[in-house]
Amino acid sequence: MTDFDLIAKGMSQVVPFVGYLDLRIESISAGEATVVLPDKPELKNHVGTQHAGALFTAAETASGAAFVGAFAERMGEVRPLARGAEISYEKIAKGEVTARARLAVAAGEALATLDSEGVVQFPCEIELFDADGGTVATATVRWHVRKTEPAGAPEVDEASAEPAGQPDS
Repeated sequence: MTDFDLIAKGMSQVVPFVGYLDLRIESISAGEATVVLPDKPELKNHVGTQHAGALFTAAETASGAAFVGAFAERMGEVRPLARGAEISYEKIAKGEVTARARLAVAAGEALATLDSEGVVQFPCEIELFDADGGTVATATVRWHVRKTEPAGAPEVDEASAEPAGQPDS
């Protein structure tokens, strides 16, 4: 059985930036997660509201936590990369903000694709809410996950899918 509480506590150690911003991972389950962005002066912009970069980081962190929740039992076998992201700011974000993320594919389906193809790509949808429950932003993070190479196998350059250090033919 997966200890999602332990995973949530460990993410700020594994990803120091999460701890730096004092993001709180409130919950993680298989393919879903909730992260809270605190209301702190150092996270504000020039007009005194939540900074766009802090909102983006909360969204990306929630998507990563949702990913970890879905792949928790297999984390030692995979290399995840956020390949792209989009965010739309809907209204000014004041106070504490909650980011709720959900993979756009069922965890079991993503794992089955990983097993059959060695790689899987999928989006994660995130909605960010203020304390009154109003949507302040929506985001999508596109994940690219592949199985790691066995020990001794050549490293692969993620951008070109060519073995690292190998000249082009």
